[in-house]
Amino acid sequence: MCIYFEFTLTLSFNIFTMKKLTTILLLTIFWSFTNAQSPYVLVLGVAQDGGYPQVGCKKVCCQAVWEHKVPKQTVSCIALIDPISQEKWVFDATPDFTEQIHLLNKTTQNEGNISGIFLTHAHIGHYTGLIYLGRETMGAKNTKVFAMPKMKTFLENNGPWSQLVSLQNIDIQAIEEDKPVVLNERIKVIPFRVPHRDEFSETVGYKIITPNKTLIFIPDIDKWQKWNQSLVDVVKANDILLLDGTFYQDGEIARPMSEVPHPFISETMDLLKDLPLAQKRKVHFIHLNHTNPILQSKSKERKSLIKSGFRVVTVGERFEMR
Repeated sequence: MCIYFEFTLTLSFNIFTMKKLTTILLLTIFWSFTNAQSPYVLVLGVAQDGGYPQVGCKKVCCQAVWEHKVPKQTVSCIALIDPISQEKWVFDATPDFTEQIHLLNKTTQNEGNISGIFLTHAHIGHYTGLIYLGRETMGAKNTKVFAMPKMKTFLENNGPWSQLVSLQNIDIQAIEEDKPVVLNERIKVIPFRVPHRDEFSETVGYKIITPNKTLIFIPDIDKWQKWNQSLVDVVKANDILLLDGTFYQDGEIARPMSEVPHPFISETMDLLKDLPLAQKRKVHFIHLNHTNPILQSKSKERKSLIKSGFRVVTVGERFEMR
């Protein structure tokens, strides 16, 4: 009787343990599958419009790249990927479009067409990559290009961009300030105006929204004080922020920096200095000029930035939107 009781007890315990382990295993599989299927943002470039190294630069900042001692950096660009629908959208069409689309396809293992391109404004690093969609290269068919009203008019009325329209290489989708663009049931994108040098078009940032997270992308802005929103509040209200980090500080280039206004990284860090560490860690700097010491991995400026809790984006970095 005692042996039977012990056998029954052991058997019951083993069955309970097996059920528990099975439940844990199933939950782990479900969690892994769900995460693998969640949208994410992929960094395709980090440099300012001119890239790194920059044409004609023989200074120390670019010399190591010319001598192949450190890798070059492609122009600021991100992609939004939905693994479920197999869709992928690119934010800005840069002069490094060819290399960046190759990286996007390789990373996603998806050679399919781009689902769309969102443009921020009409400065050379942000839209000139559209030319690669033309008949001389890809010969694309009706690639969707999301553009604000002035940007849309600029492309339609100025060559060679107008030829992309007439040949139906691109299909311009008009977007409006603060009006959501619903991409599918999981993702929507909201353009918002930011102050910048608007010679040919408006300048916008984008808010990417998924069921669980939001990401803010602002590669170009004049100064945070000119914006009609509080940067501190924007940081608090969102999960990930990729912000204009063009210059680290004043005096970085030989000409008046007022000609190319951007918030210095030092200013942005000072503006956000009183935020808790967890909030600072949301902030990642992008769109780095070739003179920016943050590009140098061992610079005291980069070390100070990291120590303060902020971050710098890297090509190939992935931001999960789960």
